[in-house]
Amino acid sequence: MWEQLGKFILKNRFVLLVVMIVVTALFAVWGSKVEQGYEYTKAIPIDHPVNIALQEFKKKYGEDGNVIVLGVQTDAFFSEKFFNQYVALHDDLRKITGVIDIIGIPGAVNIIKDATSSQLQAKRIFPSLPLSQQQIDNSAAIFQNLPFYKGLIYNPETQAYLMGLNMDPTVINSKKRDDVVAAITHRIQQFEQNTGVEVKLSGLPYIRTVLAARIANEMRYFLIASLVLSAVILILFFRSVSAMLLSLGVVIIGVVFSVGTMHLLGYKITLLTALIPPLIVVIGIPNCIYFLNKYHTSWQKQAELGNDIPVQQKKKNAIVDMVSRMGIVTLFCNVAAAIGFAVFALTKSAILKEFGIVAGLNITLLFFISLILIPIVLYFLPPPKNRHVRYLDNPCLNRWLDRLERWSLSHRKLIYTLTAVLAIIAVAGTFRLQSNAYMVDDVPKTDRIYTDLKFFEKNFKGVMPLEILIDTKKKYGVTRNFSNLTKIDSFAQYLAARPEMARPLSLVEGLKFARQAFYEGDSNNYAMPSELDLPGLSQYVNMRNNSAEISSEGENTFGKLINRFMDSARQEARLSVNMADIGTNKLPELLTDIQKRADELFPADQYNVSLTGSSIAFLEGGRFIINGLKESIFWAFLLIALCMLYLFKSLRILLCSLIPNVIPLIITAGIMGWAGVPLKPSTVLIFSVALGIAIDITIRFLVNYKQELTYHHHDVKSTVIQTIHSTGISIIYTSMVLIAGFVIFCFSGFGGTKALGWLTSLTLVTATITNLILLPALLISLSGRKKQ
Repeated sequence: MWEQLGKFILKNRFVLLVVMIVVTALFAVWGSKVEQGYEYTKAIPIDHPVNIALQEFKKKYGEDGNVIVLGVQTDAFFSEKFFNQYVALHDDLRKITGVIDIIGIPGAVNIIKDATSSQLQAKRIFPSLPLSQQQIDNSAAIFQNLPFYKGLIYNPETQAYLMGLNMDPTVINSKKRDDVVAAITHRIQQFEQNTGVEVKLSGLPYIRTVLAARIANEMRYFLIASLVLSAVILILFFRSVSAMLLSLGVVIIGVVFSVGTMHLLGYKITLLTALIPPLIVVIGIPNCIYFLNKYHTSWQKQAELGNDIPVQQKKKNAIVDMVSRMGIVTLFCNVAAAIGFAVFALTKSAILKEFGIVAGLNITLLFFISLILIPIVLYFLPPPKNRHVRYLDNPCLNRWLDRLERWSLSHRKLIYTLTAVLAIIAVAGTFRLQSNAYMVDDVPKTDRIYTDLKFFEKNFKGVMPLEILIDTKKKYGVTRNFSNLTKIDSFAQYLAARPEMARPLSLVEGLKFARQAFYEGDSNNYAMPSELDLPGLSQYVNMRNNSAEISSEGENTFGKLINRFMDSARQEARLSVNMADIGTNKLPELLTDIQKRADELFPADQYNVSLTGSSIAFLEGGRFIINGLKESIFWAFLLIALCMLYLFKSLRILLCSLIPNVIPLIITAGIMGWAGVPLKPSTVLIFSVALGIAIDITIRFLVNYKQELTYHHHDVKSTVIQTIHSTGISIIYTSMVLIAGFVIFCFSGFGGTKALGWLTSLTLVTATITNLILLPALLISLSGRKKQ
């Protein structure tokens, strides 16, 4: 079959070449339309309870993670020069498209009681520019007398000040956000130049925008780097520019197909899908090496037949032999690699599903690209010269292959003992593995994204939003039952006392603010009102429907900040709190403690208390991805095993094939445990990927072994020796390409991509060793005298 396919490809070379060019052009057009992903990718499915709760919350109260925060730290904040610059920054940022409003000191309001009507009114504290030093001092004294803002937008102990930019979701989740963030950072840079004070930037919209831009840049960098590295390795191996260009042509077409596929499927470039183009290069080059290696081997045999056969016919025979011998091998190798990626499509996580579908589909397409393009181009190229095939007799590699032969034949007990010892140590390390992830743990700790986030955690307890909803199960249950308000205040105090959480915002904080105003602005009266105080503060409670009584300026700053902390029926109260990025390991314990305290204050038979927000979604998303990846490893292992069983039709060979690939995965997991590398989405991903790629080496070795077995009269030892020498060089070369290709990812600015690089490279190094030493030993030991 494969021999006939080789002849068919050469016979119809012009038609196939034209079809390949036309299809590649179409995919190039589609690929040029692929877009960067701007929406926050959901790790959990749409129908997941956590996601449903979050979406319902957003419909009722708006976005919980759409604030960009700016922070400064200076003891000269209320000086005339600095404060006027700060107010100008506040006013300029407010004019930027996409900024809905700003919470900050320049726009802060005070609630005062009208002397004649005794009505509460909200008025801006700081007047418009320019402000004299006396105006600033007078306004600052009023501001600092308002406990409401303490810990919310300023920290008097550390002299840190915060400004929060509430962003328009329709802008921040579109490609316009790059321009918006660029405009914000440009204005901030001007402020820094004018004042000499550094501005800290954080918040989910800002972090996502910066990371998305880095993803796009890294994709281009890694793609170019992988192509250049592959070109260098190919030149060193084959000493042939044509072979190098042919191989690069194959993988470049594969990259075009992969990007075009993203557009056709309606996917966008994300942190994971951005890895696919360089992965296509890394996985595609070994295809080319194996095809070219077999072509050169076949050409040498054809060249030894003498001059009776025309050179073109010899070349044709070599190409057909290449296809007939390597077609089935390469097909199953690509299928195995594709399975390692495609199993991610079985998970319910959107980000993993997209990655699995695009990667699995295009690795399979890569086989057909190689199968069609390589034979046709080789047919048009001149036959190989002596320097092109000299690598087949590399003395250094042959000496190493001789050593491998001796180890497999004479030191099998030592091989098994060392393997068992390493496996035991590795298994012990796996028990030390822990699952933990942070919101920004993919960036270095010296990165500004990380250091700025820590600034806000140190001075304002963090920026990760947590939302708590308390349903009283009764209409007007929040405002007409004083005990409910006292319970909410008690719960808020419990949250504020926790070191990893800021002071929560809720209805009761507004009541405290209003009570202070009601008692002539005395800060000592910033406290939970008594039941007797409530009639006088009822105006505040009704402020949602009575905003005409306060200035529009005050409504924008105070009303929007406070009055969204209960629903329209006043049945449900909301507590909004920012917290530190404590990691997925500690977050469940924290949430359990919060829920326990909530259940004590709000019995389940009378109230419904639910925790939601981006922090919960982040935690559940990390768990969901890790569990999905664990399942994908099982399915990858099972599907690859079935492919191997179908290919070799021997349980004995199936066992021999799986052991050398399981051992590297165990060793990698053990090293992660002993080195303290946590299990998180980026590191669990490695195992399925490495298994799919490493099995490639096993398939090539065993297929060659099966093909040679009949020629050696089923003499297993002779066949193993021949297989080591006939496939060893190409296995070592392709392993070097794969390892070097994944090492490129070690230069990533993202911790997850970096881990993918060095851990996958480690697994592939171990897999190469086990497949060239342990696999031959197993074949000899398990064969006995039985025929394979």
